Amino acid sequence: MPLSEPKWWYDAPDDPRVRLLAPLAHVYGWVAERRYRRAQPYRARPAVVCVGNFTAGGTGKTPLSLLIARAAAVQGIETAFLTRGFGGTAKGPLLVVPGETAASACGDEPLLLAQCGPTVVSRDRPAGMRFIEATLPETRLVIMDDGLQNGSIAKDLTLAVVDGVRGIGNGEVIPAGPLRAPIAFQLELVDAIVVNGPPEQETVPASVLSRLRLQFQGPVLSASVEPSTDVSWLRERPVVAFAGIGHPARFFATLERLGAKLAATAAFPDHHPFSASDARRLLTDATAKDAVLVTTEKDAARLTGGDADILALAAATRTLPIRLALDEREAARLAALLDAILTAGRKDA
Repeated sequence: MPLSEPKWWYDAPDDPRVRLLAPLAHVYGWVAERRYRRAQPYRARPAVVCVGNFTAGGTGKTPLSLLIARAAAVQGIETAFLTRGFGGTAKGPLLVVPGETAASACGDEPLLLAQCGPTVVSRDRPAGMRFIEATLPETRLVIMDDGLQNGSIAKDLTLAVVDGVRGIGNGEVIPAGPLRAPIAFQLELVDAIVVNGPPEQETVPASVLSRLRLQFQGPVLSASVEPSTDVSWLRERPVVAFAGIGHPARFFATLERLGAKLAATAAFPDHHPFSASDARRLLTDATAKDAVLVTTEKDAARLTGGDADILALAAATRTLPIRLALDEREAARLAALLDAILTAGRKDA
């Protein structure tokens, strides 16, 4: 569900709104934990890796899912993605076909995943898993993009991605904070944590890493986002950047880190369906500032199949392709976790 994150979720924990919303947060967390524990998980034939996060909003789940899929492909392992398809109307199971399936049907992230491997959208996760088993029988690994708090599928490896700058915020559950369930409960569900932080802000991610390593006894890996193509063009003209993702400010900061001069920015809610008026405003702003329009790959996926204004925005916009990067040591630790479930058998649910 698209969600605009209150800034105070990431401020001091003594904000009066935290105390005011604490009873609702308690109920929300209790329901989330109870729902998980009462689920009867479906045991799939392929190995299952879940890539999720502790909090609402974006942390980098999709880049990590793509990294895992590409690593599996190098080893000749047939992989498929299973996702709920946030922002789309399809209940599924639906096999996403690049160039044919509309973002309005499946959501934006599945279109990115489908460029890497077979991707199935299904709000009912077990139904989606059975669909994969029936239609993609060679699949040896299924990557669940999101679903850490969903207990309907037995998972062989569960990874949580944490924003290296914001961490878990004030540590409170929705609506008093960003957590999807109490952190102690969620830590029980994961096998490893990946902290996604920009490399030039080492002291901040180190702080998040340190806190998590005190709370969690398993592996806590460090990663960062980097461009996957040449981005020298970013420094040629001023930039009007726009994004409708979980944390737009992170995208804008990345552009500046890469040398872009931001003439203007426009932040929209996660999975925002761009309107004709949005398109006209952005195009007008870029023209007035003699700037190039830049957005994320995820946002660009929603600029297809629209009216003339949306198509004009798509034609005038450049994207910033990114990938998740781990250093040699951290990549080896992640590879060992994956090898364990693919070659040494699977643990019980």
